[in-house]
Amino acid sequence: MNKYMKLVRFELDRFWNFYLVLIGITVVLQLTGVFVLSKRYIAQANQIMYENALSPTQFLAEYNHMSLYQQIIGSLWIMGPVMICVVTLVIYVFFIWYRDWLGKNTFIYRLLMLPTTRMNLYFSKITTIMLMVFGLVAVQIVLLMIENQIIQSIVPANLILDLSIWEFQRFEWLSMLIPRTFTEWMIYYSVGFMAVCVVFTAVLFERSFRWKGIILAIIYTVLSVLVFISPILVHYSLDGYFYFAELLALEVLAGLIVTIGAIGTGHYLLKNKIRV
Repeated sequence: MNKYMKLVRFELDRFWNFYLVLIGITVVLQLTGVFVLSKRYIAQANQIMYENALSPTQFLAEYNHMSLYQQIIGSLWIMGPVMICVVTLVIYVFFIWYRDWLGKNTFIYRLLMLPTTRMNLYFSKITTIMLMVFGLVAVQIVLLMIENQIIQSIVPANLILDLSIWEFQRFEWLSMLIPRTFTEWMIYYSVGFMAVCVVFTAVLFERSFRWKGIILAIIYTVLSVLVFISPILVHYSLDGYFYFAELLALEVLAGLIVTIGAIGTGHYLLKNKIRV
């Protein structure tokens, strides 16, 4: 366990500076966006009320309140940084392995020669990815709270539609990042964990067999996806044969099969096919 934790710390340290840059970009752009959009809303509201001689009540009867949900969440100021973080982490799922193989000094061989099981290396990289995901989600939750406070400090109270953070989940992308219930947390992030395991094992196929490995990786990934969605395919091909609880149970079972298969295959490749 101690060696595993050291590997996790090592992997986090290697990406830490860039990770802080991602967080910095997200914080600066989102807070700037909330300030700019709040000021714009006030300016537009004052102009409309002045030109049409409307009271705030009459204005709100025809136009929307100012709220984090309605004017802010779907804007590029918020979506842009989130998408940058998502794309960066998706790329890093591959880069976390290939970085060790590429360059003048193939650092992967030094890692594989460490006096510990090679699966510690596999799990340390998965843990690193998941910790970075959870870290960014935590930052986003805190930012939503701060952004709501910024709106309340700039926009008059009678023009604000105050929402709790959980009501912001009407946006599909936000409900996936910040699920409402513990069950949804488990489902979404278990699927994410499974996807990372599949990608890692696909990378190991390519590293083990090179050009042939690319074909094997594609075949393996397609088969994994088919196994995972097979209950859904059967459900709809039989005109909704399963009850929701049955379909959910079958999906959980399929996810476990894919995840265990990915880890087991990754263990075999690391132990028997990747030579030092």
